[in-house]
Amino acid sequence: MRIHDLRSSPKSRKSRKRVGRGESSGHGKTSGRGHKGQKARSGSSIKPGFEGGQMPLHRRLPKLRGYGNRSRHRINYQIVNVKSLNLFKDDEEITPKLLHEIGLVKKLNKPIKILGDGNLEKKVIVKAHAFTKSAREKIEKKGGKVEVLNA
Repeated sequence: MRIHDLRSSPKSRKSRKRVGRGESSGHGKTSGRGHKGQKARSGSSIKPGFEGGQMPLHRRLPKLRGYGNRSRHRINYQIVNVKSLNLFKDDEEITPKLLHEIGLVKKLNKPIKILGDGNLEKKVIVKAHAFTKSAREKIEKKGGKVEVLNA
């Protein structure tokens, strides 16, 4: 195959719509604009959100009051349930890097929180940024240790 043998696939190149070129073109007379009205005129534009004089939605809704920047200060934890820790061996030290390698967390730069869903059958040492009360109890009940890392 040479460069001169290359052809674009059929229908991949669409010819532009030539409006106002007679009735037989399929785009003659009103050129696809319908009959009369504001949108049929040249140079017309209706602002986004304009509802024909009716009070627009963005003005009908009430303004938010108070501090609206909480999401910037929220800590978005990556969560790992206690039942997922059964994948590790007894007395193994579970770190964020190990959780990342095994695929339980996606990113290393985001903090990790251990939740208490499920049962734990292994004695493990867990290092994470936060723990729920039930997760901490379940880990310590099996003789494991909990270490809180700085976020």
